[in-house]
Amino acid sequence: MHGPVRFNFFMEAGPMALKDALLPEFDQEMAATRKTLERVPESKFTWKPHAKSGSMGWLANHIATLPDWGTTTLTKTSYDFSPDGKPYTPPPLPKSTKELLETFDKGVKEARAALEKASDGDLAVPWSLLQTGKTIFTMPRSVCLRSFVLSHIIHHRAQLGVYLRLNEIAVPAIYGPSADETGM
Repeated sequence: MHGPVRFNFFMEAGPMALKDALLPEFDQEMAATRKTLERVPESKFTWKPHAKSGSMGWLANHIATLPDWGTTTLTKTSYDFSPDGKPYTPPPLPKSTKELLETFDKGVKEARAALEKASDGDLAVPWSLLQTGKTIFTMPRSVCLRSFVLSHIIHHRAQLGVYLRLNEIAVPAIYGPSADETGM
């Protein structure tokens, strides 16, 4: 997205703002995730590797909607996924790969904008995940963004890579070449 990623935590003027350390990582992971989502064919949305597994469409949609959690993390102090005691209802599945990518791109744009606006103080604010008003966990926004959002996306993107492989769909190069791509 923005050329080679360079991690320089100390600039001439002093320590780097936390958002400036997080933005290159965010951009790199979102670009890699989009590259993976682009490969999900509509014809395989219902495919599952196992009866206990989510479908390829469900998994891809879960990944595509996770950037929204970044926006929620950076703009709110909590999220209750079952505020009325009713079970969580996931977002509806996309009807096409195009719709899947539009959902992802919109979420990435909004999350990145929220991160660009965040000060170090904003990123230190405690954020909580709740279920029916009960706290599941609380952590600083920066930690939540890295673990609950970015690592969560990376984890599921790897699962999606296995789904692609099992369906003879080329797995994209992410951190280096894949068996299907010799370079990035």
